[in-house]
Amino acid sequence: MLLAFHKPYGVLSQFTPEPGSQFRTLADFGFPARVYPIGRLDADSEGLLLLSDEVELNQRLLHPSHAHEREYWVQVERVPSADALRKLEQGLVIQGHRTLPCRARLLDPQPQMPPRDPPIRVRKNVADCWVSLELIEGKNRQVRRMTAAIGHPTLRLMRVRIGGFRLDDLAAGTWRELAGAERTRVMGG
Repeated sequence: MLLAFHKPYGVLSQFTPEPGSQFRTLADFGFPARVYPIGRLDADSEGLLLLSDEVELNQRLLHPSHAHEREYWVQVERVPSADALRKLEQGLVIQGHRTLPCRARLLDPQPQMPPRDPPIRVRKNVADCWVSLELIEGKNRQVRRMTAAIGHPTLRLMRVRIGGFRLDDLAAGTWRELAGAERTRVMGG
């Protein structure tokens, strides 16, 4: 079984609550028994999270050697220059690790995203924009650290695609089982 879930802001990518945490968990969303998340999204990140009861999918979808692409839309402070985007694409040294090459581009047109609760930090005199990052690895808080390293802190982060499967119209807080062509798209086919 393979499930696609639109993880809202403020939800941990786990079923067990953290002691003292104010965040909700996956247990609040009525998933079938024996599924587990494939990968993670931080509590302050949103978007596509896969869950499955098929253990082998974890390795196939997450290990960088399989070059399985994930796309993130990242709202950042200010508009990155072509040079800043090129630095992202070439890889950056973050916490002693060089990130793998990726694709980075300004989203044009800029997406109209539903407001987040709580709202992002807005500074009247500082513009923001949305950038697409397509990665094949996912270290802890990697996207946030990458945008900070080029001087454009992340304000909002949403995973919109895994393999060829897009989040599209799956509403925040909802999930559905994937089969057939959708499952094939997740696998990159």
